[in-house]
Amino acid sequence: MKVLVLGAGVIGITTAYYLAKSGHEVTVVDRQSAAGQETSFANAGEISPGYASPWAGPGVPLKAIKWLTMKHGPLVIRPKLDPAMWRWMLQLLLNCSHVKYRINKSRMVRLAEYSRDCLVELRTETGIEYDERSQGTLQLFRKPQQLESAAADIAVLKEFDVPFELLGRDGCIAAEPALAIVRDKIAGGLRLPGDETGDCHMFTQRLAQRCETLGVRFLFNVAIEKLAFASDSLREVISTDGSLTADATVVACGSYSPLLLRRAGISLPVYPVKGYSITLPITDPGAAPESTIMDETYKIAITRLGDRIRVGGTAEVSGFDLRLDPERRRTLEHTVADLFPRAGDLSRSTFWTGLRPMTPDGTPIIGRTKIRNLFLNTGHGTLGWTMACGAGRLMSDLLSGRSAEIDPEQYALSRYP
Repeated sequence: MKVLVLGAGVIGITTAYYLAKSGHEVTVVDRQSAAGQETSFANAGEISPGYASPWAGPGVPLKAIKWLTMKHGPLVIRPKLDPAMWRWMLQLLLNCSHVKYRINKSRMVRLAEYSRDCLVELRTETGIEYDERSQGTLQLFRKPQQLESAAADIAVLKEFDVPFELLGRDGCIAAEPALAIVRDKIAGGLRLPGDETGDCHMFTQRLAQRCETLGVRFLFNVAIEKLAFASDSLREVISTDGSLTADATVVACGSYSPLLLRRAGISLPVYPVKGYSITLPITDPGAAPESTIMDETYKIAITRLGDRIRVGGTAEVSGFDLRLDPERRRTLEHTVADLFPRAGDLSRSTFWTGLRPMTPDGTPIIGRTKIRNLFLNTGHGTLGWTMACGAGRLMSDLLSGRSAEIDPEQYALSRYP
């Protein structure tokens, strides 16, 4: 089967890889000059199945008010006259119940755990390297109340047999020795030993090279202008390089997917949530993190990637605005300097921003549309790197007519009325 994959981020590239492995003739189209140049470029670097959680949850509306008033708060909302923004935020609020949180988190953990297993298998098969480490994630609690509120997440981890360790202050320092000099700032932590870390951009580019050896064709510097339909099927993709046709097309354009699908009459509940990161060189390896620390207070991840530290986080709801906000940089710098003051050189850090494609329930949208040969693989939010291999393999199973190892219906667009 001839398949077009629209988008060359980590989701598009893993989709292309598994499709090509299944014997399909694959073409990947992207407006950038190479793979992984947008949201996959400088994310937090964590592959965290155990930490997979929807943003919508019990108590989040009240927490959001608090976050908006914090000096280094994790949430920023810049209101716009955009109906899609308000509709998305209303849908998110409607998912903030105990029942929906449990359903959504279970779906996310299931896909994330599956994806991590797929990544391990892919790494064994290909020998691909991307500054990877398999030393877990430490969710760090600065306040005892945060430790107590972890009970709901722990219940889901137990349900899916996800390994975890609930740690006191000394346990956190044993897992991350560099925290010893800030021990008074630690109340405890939740360690997820099955989590991994790695450079998503490096992985995406190197897997794209593997795709080429499998016969995948890449059309870079090619923008998608519109989709043209005939009855209930996609007839052609109109691009700046001309008309493109295939037996099936997979939309993996992240936050831009809804804009592309509006002409098809498909309302996609995905909205961009802007994230930021800084990357700084390590100057004292012994004072740097061993793996990933997720600072629960500021919702910021601090990850070791080779000889660098990646600090990523914050959620800014501001549409498709890609301007770099200096205030967000100060928040990232504050967090890493507060926990790892001797680890790296902040004066040499690089600052980046990207748009995460978020669904109101946190779960990605993978599968068919009402257009018989048009498929979706988008809406992974902050967990695109975590879910990429599993989502790509699931997409390949659907297009190949195979029985998937996890139930695809729970990720279908049809779950939204």
